[in-house]
Amino acid sequence: MNSAIDSTSTVDAHAVPNHQRLQMLPKHFGQHMLTIENAIYSFMRTLSSQYRGAYWNFFELSNGGFYMAPESKNMFNICVEGNGFEGEMSADAAGITACLFAFSHLSFHIDDDTIATHYYWLRDFAMDHPEVRAILAATD
Repeated sequence: MNSAIDSTSTVDAHAVPNHQRLQMLPKHFGQHMLTIENAIYSFMRTLSSQYRGAYWNFFELSNGGFYMAPESKNMFNICVEGNGFEGEMSADAAGITACLFAFSHLSFHIDDDTIATHYYWLRDFAMDHPEVRAILAATD
């Protein structure tokens, strides 16, 4: 997979319709789909003490990537012990942040370049997100 994209193009996100949800994790992560999904939920619980579970929306990116975010209109307080970040994020930005943490962490533990590639694809998308500063501050 090629993770390089034209730096002048914008990466778009498209919500996955309900009838395609069951296909998304296997499509993007194959045999590692449950490990990825569980890691994302776990990172969200670690990042936000107010997170108590939710329905998650799935998104495919125009560059080949994927992310998921809790469905909520509420802001999430995010705290990252490792770098001292504390701040509020929308559910979408919090989901992106949890996915970035999960993809990064698992890329070091699973011998499959797909996971690292998804990290870079999602980070490329995050660069144009309205909450990019908070996402980068939390993940850097």
